[in-house]
Amino acid sequence: MTTHDSTPVAGSDADTAADTAFASASASASADDRRAVTGKRRIAFAVYVADVGRLPGLQTLLRSLALTNPALCEDVVVLHPGLPDAAFDAAHRLHPRLTPRTAAGPHEVFRIDGYDTVIALTPALVVLGRLDALLRLRTGVAAVPRPGPDGVPDPRQGIPDDGLLVIQRQDLDHAVPPAAAPDVPESVLVPLDSRYDFRASRLGDDLAVPEGVVVLNFAGTPTTCAGPAHAARARFDLDDEAFRAAYLALPGAKHPDLLLHLALPFPDGSRPPIDLVRQLAEIHRGRGHHDLAVALLGEAVAGRPDLPRCHETLGVCLMALSRYEEAETHLLLATASPDFAPRAYGQLARLAWLLGRTEDARGYALAGLESDPTDANCRAWYARTSEMVTAGAAVPDAPPGEQLAHVALFAEGDENAGDKVLPEAVRSCFTTDTGPARWHQQHAHLLVDEAGLERLNARRAVIVGGGGLFLPDTAPNGNSGWQWNIPDDVLARLTVPLAVFAVGYNVFDGQRYRRERFAASLRALVERSAFFGLRNHGSVARVRELLPASLREKVRYQPCPTTVARHLDPRLAEPAVREDTVLINCAYDRAGLRFGHDYGHFLAEMAAAIRAMSAAAEVRYAAHMPADERFVDDLRREHGLTLPVEPLYLLSNDAIRDLYRRTRLVIGMRGHAGMIPFGCGTPVISLVSHPKLAYFLADIDRPDWGVSVHERALGARLAERALAVLADHPAAVADVHDRQRALWSVTRENLALLRELTGLPDPFGEPGPGTVVPAPRSAADEDRAAPSLRTAPPTP
Repeated sequence: MTTHDSTPVAGSDADTAADTAFASASASASADDRRAVTGKRRIAFAVYVADVGRLPGLQTLLRSLALTNPALCEDVVVLHPGLPDAAFDAAHRLHPRLTPRTAAGPHEVFRIDGYDTVIALTPALVVLGRLDALLRLRTGVAAVPRPGPDGVPDPRQGIPDDGLLVIQRQDLDHAVPPAAAPDVPESVLVPLDSRYDFRASRLGDDLAVPEGVVVLNFAGTPTTCAGPAHAARARFDLDDEAFRAAYLALPGAKHPDLLLHLALPFPDGSRPPIDLVRQLAEIHRGRGHHDLAVALLGEAVAGRPDLPRCHETLGVCLMALSRYEEAETHLLLATASPDFAPRAYGQLARLAWLLGRTEDARGYALAGLESDPTDANCRAWYARTSEMVTAGAAVPDAPPGEQLAHVALFAEGDENAGDKVLPEAVRSCFTTDTGPARWHQQHAHLLVDEAGLERLNARRAVIVGGGGLFLPDTAPNGNSGWQWNIPDDVLARLTVPLAVFAVGYNVFDGQRYRRERFAASLRALVERSAFFGLRNHGSVARVRELLPASLREKVRYQPCPTTVARHLDPRLAEPAVREDTVLINCAYDRAGLRFGHDYGHFLAEMAAAIRAMSAAAEVRYAAHMPADERFVDDLRREHGLTLPVEPLYLLSNDAIRDLYRRTRLVIGMRGHAGMIPFGCGTPVISLVSHPKLAYFLADIDRPDWGVSVHERALGARLAERALAVLADHPAAVADVHDRQRALWSVTRENLALLRELTGLPDPFGEPGPGTVVPAPRSAADEDRAAPSLRTAPPTP
């Protein structure tokens, strides 16, 4: 990156306004916190500052941490005995996630609430190397043992109270944490190598700092001393201007929070490096702050058509704000560069498709392929739009008034297998014919303009769902803030009945997003809907939080129809023979939010579980998308295990369901890697890396069917649960069928209400006298189910 060496003084009015807007956005778009649901490990650094005389040491520590670990930005909790808030102003300028807290003493590092792992530091430390190994620690209280008489760390001497500690809160099970580090129970002590807390006093004035030292400790060392150790510390005694310049000049990855904090606001009168501006805009874009990205890039590219990469990013951000004409202009400017033309043409194809300009989209995709015949994105858009042109020439003769309109994600090609199965499952709830004769298909991402509104109003009703459509960063748009691209004024003019059916609130644990536009659009959607059903009670609760009290009761529970597939399709009866296999699925979209610092741990634990399960069944891998196959590659490279791969993204819906129906157990991280096999009657275990998996298990009252990807004993727990299912498989299948009854009962009740809106006949026939739920079609002995499960539960 180009060095940013300008003076960090007050910026221009525009820069100050942009920075203020960002701060406001950050406050209103704080990270979604669902750690109690996902089990995600929260990590913080903690520093005790006894008096104002230690504050310069704190600042040096923070600068050393940023300059040696530029991609790391965990919370920093500064404990102090009651210093004034202003005392921490200088430290706040160095770190964006610094929180002062009053504390009785340094032992309070053992009492910090809200975190699972606390890395305790002191103002006498400076960081010289990477701390990744400390972040991966999972057990006990780790520290370098106290030095013996010769100055060398000696485990028999205990651990020091003036050095680094890595504290795992769950291992301190005593009611009152110890008053000082040496009082930590011996049973939980984990010795660290001395390079993680190396005493500068061992070096005197002339010895060099040993190579590989990660943390250098100056406790007990006079500040007037000279020598190599003090020279190492002096590298971090920088003023704010020099520190910012040093950080921005570092090569390699930088943490978005830290980069934004140290780069903005830009100094007054300076023109920041264009590469830096684009990087900051990409951070804003990744967080859904597209207006901030546009503000940065718009000024930077004014009068500069020679910046294709910036024009491409600006075009994409304008598209996300639904400023389509401006977006097209900037993307066309980006095509002037042979290096960026294929990417820009791919975005132009998507933009034209969003606006219903299929021929233009095809032309842009073809232009991209002419620039680079190997570009996969342009090839996919060319195939999709060519198929649309062909399909448009063969429109079914069904009168629009006899059709239902279905708004959903419709996966194609190598896209998510779950998103291919789901739309068909939704339609099966309403009609036996799920094809174009009875259904008008409207992709959720397509802009609903005047012509689109006319097409929707010509149908019998509009069904929106299912799937996790309440997600802000998949195909963002400025019209709604979620995945259905419909302006509020167009929604208000929808005249036919509108039903939201089995939609999910899919925000990730730790994900930041702006709620204002989404909340306003959501309110309009609920007001307009005749039926509003979400696919788990977790989503119901989250959406109700965003609504006024007058609308909250309209939000109902409607299970995902994939979970009751056996009741929707008589072909999914229990197979006569199941294959002796276990299928595993993992997901890698937003991997940082899923795994945090625990991916290496997850991979090792999964390897142990697979080895244990392989003694009872063949373990295979079910990839819902090509990207899912990263697990197989990493497992083979890191642990020498090879799994056969079932590429579900290449299969038909029937083949996907049949594969899941005939296996004995599915262990899945994707939501539909659990719900589809469950709906086919197959036992499942969820690898919980997203709240929606835990929400589904809570709905069926089987939370023990899930294991967090952050679970310390993940391998052992997963293997134990899987082997128990395989050992008594008939009981496990019966339990799945039993759980389905309640979901089917709720679905039947909701469908009865929806039939009043659509005027369609019941495709499943009427329930018998005294029975809400017909007997499952795949197991005769289920007629002996408990009577309490034959009664419909109260309406949520």
